[in-house]
Amino acid sequence: MRRSWPGCELTMSASNGSAEPVFHTDASDVWHRVHPASPAIRGWLAVVAVMVIFGRNFIEQLVQSTASGKRSDTGGLPVWVVLLVILGAILIFGVAFVLSWFFTRYQVTDDHVRINSGFIFRQQRQARIDRVQAIDVVQPLLARIFNLAELKFEVADAGKSAMKLSFLKLDEAKRLRAAILARAAGVTIDPEHPSRVEEAPEQEVLRLSPGRIIGATVFSALSVSLLIVCVVLVILVLRGWWAALIGFLPALLGLFAGYWGAFSKDFNFRVAVSPDGVRLHYGLLETRSQTIPPGRVQAVSISQGLIWRIFGWYRIHLNVAGYGNEAHENRSTLLPVGTAQQVLSVLSLVFPDPGVANPQQVFAAGLSGKGEAEGFNHSPSRAAWLGPFVWRRNAYRATETALLCRHGVLTRRLQVVPHERTQSLQLKQGLLQRWLRLADFELHSTPGPIKPLVRHLDLEAAKALFTEQAERAAKARRIAKPEHWMSAAKSAAAETEQEAPDGSIG
Repeated sequence: MRRSWPGCELTMSASNGSAEPVFHTDASDVWHRVHPASPAIRGWLAVVAVMVIFGRNFIEQLVQSTASGKRSDTGGLPVWVVLLVILGAILIFGVAFVLSWFFTRYQVTDDHVRINSGFIFRQQRQARIDRVQAIDVVQPLLARIFNLAELKFEVADAGKSAMKLSFLKLDEAKRLRAAILARAAGVTIDPEHPSRVEEAPEQEVLRLSPGRIIGATVFSALSVSLLIVCVVLVILVLRGWWAALIGFLPALLGLFAGYWGAFSKDFNFRVAVSPDGVRLHYGLLETRSQTIPPGRVQAVSISQGLIWRIFGWYRIHLNVAGYGNEAHENRSTLLPVGTAQQVLSVLSLVFPDPGVANPQQVFAAGLSGKGEAEGFNHSPSRAAWLGPFVWRRNAYRATETALLCRHGVLTRRLQVVPHERTQSLQLKQGLLQRWLRLADFELHSTPGPIKPLVRHLDLEAAKALFTEQAERAAKARRIAKPEHWMSAAKSAAAETEQEAPDGSIG
């Protein structure tokens, strides 16, 4: 029987009506180029680097010669030669970026997205649209000035080399995102207009205020590191080691850069839901519109640091198929900071069926509970020899739809893995664990920030969990929904209409 989150249901139509623009996919013989301003946006950093490298010595020598009243000396090279080198380097970079733009073409058909690029070494990339895992619309600061955006999407088995188009008009980027996600979602195409695709609407679920982002940044591990650095620095200065001020300057600059990075990337964070997936919008200087299709989320982790307990704040991370070991943590962040109620609301978007009749109580026990509250199975008392403070926190519970893994004391974590997303299972035993008849249970997900595990279980309980979870995963995969998630939604709607022909909801 399907369970749901109380108070978290959202209804969304797959069509946005005639008032919204209608988009098109391409015929097999139609190709497009990215925006002509793309070379300038992509190459301006290279131009600045050339000017800095070649122009620094020239400017220094020019200032010195002006101050001394002597003829300019640029290390044996005349001024015109230095200027010529700078202009030549800029011209070479400019021509290279222009040629790259000219030889880059793309098309989005009903079945594939293709990108051809390169003028010396040609590269032709093609991906099946039904294997699209997630898709982003990214706007760096300079691109925002020109109203341009980069389209970046992840494809199954693409690894770290995500396919991207830099840069397109913002409306064009949204058009392509709508076309790709609609095809990947299995939207039924109008036979009279097979190339027309409508952009799915979105409904905002949550918006974080700047004050919440500032508070989460200030009361984070960065502040603990800053406090430690400041205490050590004060002690050294009081002992007369003034040179420590210079030595600690890079560390202080790095911490303040961390503050700025955390604030700027999460600024104006918004969560919305649409038929093509969960949409995340965030960023101060570089804005990103990220779409995570339903069914691509492989694991969810809810965490709470020690300081955040004072405010009742939590963070949600995801493992998304196709992301891999993504260096940018914010791409795997579903909610950077939120209350318990906000966590449950957002969690219901990617994990709509918790598999229990009382999800709020069960997940509360997973986030902050100990022992056997709400049916969690924890480590035996002899595990206190290995973890005297955590043995009652180390626990698991299997619902009808997912396995919940709980652990951590200073930083509390609750990891949720849908049964059908289980990749493989593993039991591990160290030397001390063998003596104590304990074992660690690991559940392997796709690459990402989440590594689901339960530590120090009773050996027999761990073996039983291993067998039971393997059976649950096999059964869940057999009845899992198809990859075309909107097709599945329409089938479910049709079944509901057949069961309740009078339009009532059972």
